[in-house]
Amino acid sequence: MKEMEKIQRISIVSILFILAVIIGLLTYKRPKNTFTINTKPSLEKLTSENFFVSLENGNVSNYQLIDIRNVYEFEKGHLNNAINIPTPDILDTENLQIFKQLKNKNKTAVLYGENPQEVNPVFLILYQMGYDNIKILKAENSYSQNKLITKNCEIENYEKDITAFINESVKAAEVIPEKIKKVAPPVKKIIILEQKKKKAPEGGC
Repeated sequence: MKEMEKIQRISIVSILFILAVIIGLLTYKRPKNTFTINTKPSLEKLTSENFFVSLENGNVSNYQLIDIRNVYEFEKGHLNNAINIPTPDILDTENLQIFKQLKNKNKTAVLYGENPQEVNPVFLILYQMGYDNIKILKAENSYSQNKLITKNCEIENYEKDITAFINESVKAAEVIPEKIKKVAPPVKKIIILEQKKKKAPEGGC
């Protein structure tokens, strides 16, 4: 009887485990947004190509300006023909659909905000998701008497090869653990303290 009960328990546990696996497979959903390009290739490509544009450069009619500032700032003042996609909403389904449509039409999405630095995180996320039809506007936006003032700004060009710097940093990170392994542990010094001999008590009378 005990053997039969043991077999029944094992069978029940096995069935429950299989059911849990099946339910897990049925309820699993693939993430909506995934990166198609890793960080390292993205950085290497970004340092070798020009992803910045100004309003005076290129065919403006082939550009779609996208303002990543919040709705309040956008309504306060924005560039002509720009559409507003605030940074927190950039990955919403309807907003990603806009980027897909622009890519299918071979149009370039030009992102802008208060300055190019504000746009960098949004640009990197979209680029790693496969949207290679995006650029950053070289412009700074501010207000004077509630009027939007837009002026071109210069992007600092690094004379050093950034790609080489990244590769050197990766190599250095791999070498450091090896050096740590080879470093011998410090030798502990043992100091022997000599015990002082007790003086014999002096005799009395």
